[in-house]
Amino acid sequence: MEEVQKIRTACRSCHGGCGVIAHVKDGRLLKVEPDPDSPISEGTLCSKALAIKQLVYHPKRITSPLKKVDGKWAKVSWDEALDTITEKFKRIIEESGPEAICIGQGTGRDYESFLYRFANLLGTPNVITAGHMCYVSRIGACLVTCGNLPVCDYDGEPALVMVWGNNAPWTNPDEYKGVKLLKTLQKGAKLITVDPRRVYLAERADIHLQLRPGTDAALALGMLHVILEERLYDEEFVSSYVHGWEEFRARVAHWPLDKVEAITWIPREKIVSAARLYAKTKPACIQWGVPIEQTLNCTDSNRLLVALMAVTGNLDVKGGNVFFVPPPVRTVTEVALHKALPKEKKEKMLGADENKLAARVALVSPKHVWDAILKGKPYKVRGMLLCGTNPVVTRANSREVYEALSQVEFLATIDFFLTPTAELGHVFLPAATWIEQDYVGDFWKRHGYVVARRKCITVGECKQDHEIFMLLGKRMGQTQWWNTMEEALDYMLEPSGLKWSDFKEMGYLKGKMEYQKYLTKGFSTPTGKVELYCTTFEKWGYDPLPTYREIPESPYSTPELMDKYPYILTTGQRIPVFFHAANRQIPWLREIRPEPICEIHPDTASRHGIKNGDWVWISSPRGRIKQRAKVTDIVDPRVIAAEHGWWYPEMEAPGYGFDVSNVNILTDNDPAHYDKPMGATNLRVLICNIEKCEEGD
Repeated sequence: MEEVQKIRTACRSCHGGCGVIAHVKDGRLLKVEPDPDSPISEGTLCSKALAIKQLVYHPKRITSPLKKVDGKWAKVSWDEALDTITEKFKRIIEESGPEAICIGQGTGRDYESFLYRFANLLGTPNVITAGHMCYVSRIGACLVTCGNLPVCDYDGEPALVMVWGNNAPWTNPDEYKGVKLLKTLQKGAKLITVDPRRVYLAERADIHLQLRPGTDAALALGMLHVILEERLYDEEFVSSYVHGWEEFRARVAHWPLDKVEAITWIPREKIVSAARLYAKTKPACIQWGVPIEQTLNCTDSNRLLVALMAVTGNLDVKGGNVFFVPPPVRTVTEVALHKALPKEKKEKMLGADENKLAARVALVSPKHVWDAILKGKPYKVRGMLLCGTNPVVTRANSREVYEALSQVEFLATIDFFLTPTAELGHVFLPAATWIEQDYVGDFWKRHGYVVARRKCITVGECKQDHEIFMLLGKRMGQTQWWNTMEEALDYMLEPSGLKWSDFKEMGYLKGKMEYQKYLTKGFSTPTGKVELYCTTFEKWGYDPLPTYREIPESPYSTPELMDKYPYILTTGQRIPVFFHAANRQIPWLREIRPEPICEIHPDTASRHGIKNGDWVWISSPRGRIKQRAKVTDIVDPRVIAAEHGWWYPEMEAPGYGFDVSNVNILTDNDPAHYDKPMGATNLRVLICNIEKCEEGD
């Protein structure tokens, strides 16, 4: 028997990048522990990573390819599974063109560039991701406003952090790990929080702004109104580096504090105090999260937060929101081969004429795909390949998603388990977890690092997603792939002069940081400035100035429905042990959160005869679900907060109870209520009613 190996790698149980030391003996994972030398996670690790062994060796994990035979799953070889997909896709392309195939991804396993490489070489412009309302929407809005994503510079020691719709200690989102924020606060930085829920960070904040869900853009306009009216902005930066200042001033003038207070439910005095504190404390940064991107105000909310950074002089300065310099590796565009997709194929992208910003960042809002499957408009989508995603649970209007995936002619999935989505497929390909793969992790992020994710073990016949796309691409006749994964990783690292064999021992690379790059280079926008008046939007026919639009279902937009649905429902609150719809099978994690929770104010609960722990029906104009009540005053009496991502692996296949507690049974995906540039679905905020479940419900 061999000695225990300790292998340094990088986690990807959620947004990823945390340093891990894996203990392996005789090819089997014993445990993982945090890497104290990781510059990203600094010796911390969350419950999802610590439970990876239970995922890796879970008895219901699928470790061999499957194929539906007479309506039942049967084990097949990799050759048969890949050949089945290849034959079907080739037939569809021959008969209907490559655009009749849609490729889809989730937010998980760091394979995005390989997925896009496969799609672009296939010739399909139709790729669905979570990006229409999560992170990529932020990237898109920032690209047209300031040319890049501005990220909090915690190493630069900000004097103030404004955490807006984000709970980093629980979620560790993309560029961030909660430890960085907490250490910054420990050093004495001031804190402003913006959240409809009074979460842990709000409790320790200098100012907490408990806004009405979905009104973030109105609040930002109110804060900007104070900053402009009191001349708290950086006049030198504005005069030299802002485009459209006078037009922007005029737009902000339309949002006086009385109006903003009525919309957001925040007293004007608190808005003034927060605006002054943020504008006067230097340096300051804003860390914001996806809630602002999951409404029809998605793009403008992002643009307005960039405006706050810019006008206060906190953009690309030490301790502010900065543009981190990437390490010397291949770009996402190079690896994904975005330029390989022919122009005539790009023009066939579903929804491109409506959602031009989404088209710019190469994704399709999923409703367009469901309509193409169910209605054949503007053409029929006949085949799908979904990797690491469970849209039956995670996309708005789950019943329509389920119907569409039930009716698509051919569906293949790549995942760890048979989920409500995977059960609808015809071929299932078993994916390797992050601890079973070699990869240059985080190279698409904008925090200035890449990390070495090292293969520690092998489980069954599972293959890492990147290899699956390589194998499938070659079978489809695509010639621009590598012979091995190591060749692919060497290509990604080539600008650094390193080979994978060198890099995996180093652990990470960091770009050489430079602040205030705009002094010599300007901003990567058409005018070379921060475009508060967006010339790209003007060209596309969108409003070039950001604004606030009322949420489609609210006391103000649908007063006629408030008697039946008197509460505002905010969805998607994060659970630290789960990653969206993932991990409901993992014993340690499910023990911590065995059932879904909805938060109800004590006054509201009393009105309905609901006690803490009762099962509660939550209903919207589209249906009803049940979750357990948590009676708490961290929410407003007019607001119900419900968890997302719930399905029950222990329930009967094929549905696994996807319609029992899944909040997306309640949400809407009507394009009339989209964020037009990005196609963001309005799934974060809606109206609802509640009722105590009776015995037997």
